[in-house]
Amino acid sequence: MTGRLDGRVAIVTGAGQGVGEGIARRLAGAGASVVIAARRAETGEPVAEAIRADGGDAVCIVTDVTERAPIEACVAATVERFGGLDVMVHNAFAGGTASRLEETPPEVWFQMSRTSAWGSFWCAQAAYPHLKASDQGRIVLITSPSGVEGSANIPLYSPAKAAQRALAKSLAREWGPDGITANCIAPVAETPALASAFSQVATLRGAIEARTPLGRIGDPVADIGGVVAFLAGPDAGYVSGQTIVCDGGSFLGL
Repeated sequence: MTGRLDGRVAIVTGAGQGVGEGIARRLAGAGASVVIAARRAETGEPVAEAIRADGGDAVCIVTDVTERAPIEACVAATVERFGGLDVMVHNAFAGGTASRLEETPPEVWFQMSRTSAWGSFWCAQAAYPHLKASDQGRIVLITSPSGVEGSANIPLYSPAKAAQRALAKSLAREWGPDGITANCIAPVAETPALASAFSQVATLRGAIEARTPLGRIGDPVADIGGVVAFLAGPDAGYVSGQTIVCDGGSFLGL
């Protein structure tokens, strides 16, 4: 992928760790200038520094995706610094703990929907005029296999992530005439959150690997970032409105 995204400018929300960090690193490795839109500079700046140390172009902009104004400010600062915006990747998410639906407080839904559904909406609105001005505008929303097949453990997580899939389909229809593609990816990858779950449930890693035909858990840079880099690049200009499940073959229902 080296050089495939030369001259392109991308924002990746929630890029201070995990999947978002992996996406940012892969996009930068392919030649894009990348904005690490992280809620905290303590996590975002080290990622930007690491990308720069590898010869890439990256900057951290502190961004709270639960509010419209910080997202608009991030987009404005990106355009001012780099001269435009070609790729918007909304990955940031704040989730809740496992519980049955009847035991789940409303605050869990407010938190999940604020970062996923509302965050996607605000990212799309703020990015649209710049993606339209780009010759290859792209928006990628990071959803989840649970947004397709549901979840018995975190029931509100599924509709929060499914909302992103519906939005991407609508954006693909509305923005297609402007040359903008809109897609989702649904990843399963090694992240700090998953590592924490592994530490609490000793059998969890083995169970995930056993149900995965490829027999392993995805790498945020190579496996997940690679798919986003494809969607952000010239070879995916005719792919829009789709959800690509990056989970090693665990979910085969699409």
